[in-house]
Amino acid sequence: MTHRIASCSCGQLRITCEGEPVRISICHCLECQKRTGNVFATQARFSREGVTSEGRATQWTRLGDSGQGATFHFCPVCGSTVYWEPTGMPGFISVAVGAFADPGFPPPHVSVYEERQHPWALAAGQLPLEHQF
Repeated sequence: MTHRIASCSCGQLRITCEGEPVRISICHCLECQKRTGNVFATQARFSREGVTSEGRATQWTRLGDSGQGATFHFCPVCGSTVYWEPTGMPGFISVAVGAFADPGFPPPHVSVYEERQHPWALAAGQLPLEHQF
């Protein structure tokens, strides 16, 4: 069975996910933009029964644009959000895909709140960027 490990920037908070994600999505809502400091968030949803965590986490709960709540678990040392628990889906844990630090992680198949999407966000690979190696 596949298992993946996600962690915060300093490595103090880790989560192990057994099995494949049941959903991988990107969210363009303003709250996800503020939480990540990015123009969208990418998350993978796993069945709660296959998820274990290690380390200390600070929790914060907020209402999303949907009106549903979510409790975010982030590292009290480096501040990275690693995972969250949507109150409307008690059997699932959402994990920040970037916390896996795996360029081979499967791509998202769902995009939500696109009316709040930055117009260039999904075309970044086509922008005339300076590439540094």
